[in-house]
Amino acid sequence: MLAWSKSIGRCTVSFISVLLTQLALFLVPLFFSASPILIQLTLSALVLVVVLGFGGWCKRLLGFNASAPAFVFCSIFFIWGVYIAIVRQAISPVMDVVLNVEMIMLIIGLFRIMLKDPGFVVCESFSLDELNENSVLGVQIHNESSLLQMRARYCKSCQTYVQGFDHHCPAFGNCIGQKNYVLFMVLLVGFITAEISYILCSSQFASKFRVLEENRVESGSILVMARSTLLFCVLQVLWQGPFLIWHVYCICFNIRTEEWVNWKKYPEFQLNASSLSGENYQETSFKNPHNKGILQNVKEFLTLK
Repeated sequence: MLAWSKSIGRCTVSFISVLLTQLALFLVPLFFSASPILIQLTLSALVLVVVLGFGGWCKRLLGFNASAPAFVFCSIFFIWGVYIAIVRQAISPVMDVVLNVEMIMLIIGLFRIMLKDPGFVVCESFSLDELNENSVLGVQIHNESSLLQMRARYCKSCQTYVQGFDHHCPAFGNCIGQKNYVLFMVLLVGFITAEISYILCSSQFASKFRVLEENRVESGSILVMARSTLLFCVLQVLWQGPFLIWHVYCICFNIRTEEWVNWKKYPEFQLNASSLSGENYQETSFKNPHNKGILQNVKEFLTLK
């Protein structure tokens, strides 16, 4: 019962955070409609930072923070609701079908990646207390080499080892590892595609109904809502785009984010070179033993099991 009440509380905080975010974003085009789009985007980004601070305040006050997956779900449903209630009337039937299908696929993909095993490693020879980020289960040699072959890395959030571990994704509430990396990339592309589709639809709606803004107050409010949600989607694309490019790079060179950031923790990524001056020290540089060439790396990614 305590766990359920905490989960409900976290989801409630997420729902309130989404409403506050969209309300604050609504004020940006309402009062700064004449400002350049760059100024509006900057103000919108500051709004999102304030919402993050609100989440930290809730954690200190209530003892728990908002649920990131619940925030993602509520944001999707909010944008989808605005589209159906406002933007849809100005969109062609074909584009309407495309965007609705994209939203449905996003929701299905979110459920799948949240529930899918990323590749958790079960180590029967060790208790949970013995598993930590600095150990590679080095008590028995065959266990250590098995973990290295599987590229199993320790996740602080899940407190366990994950095969092919890339990172822990708070937005999806799960680790990204060998068994769900392909799904993660598909979902990331799906988010960007759906957001770009909504940006195009919202822009089309604004251009078609701009004349109503001068004649009716309620029409002006509708247009402001369309613009504020457009700003929200643009901000998402601005950070998700580079994030996608980074992961495409990682796939092409067969490297994981965890391995790239913390390569000095893993001996297989260290290349030791002796000093040329004869001094007693060795210089450690990075090497990637898993890089088999771009084509082979991409093929290996596509056939991950």
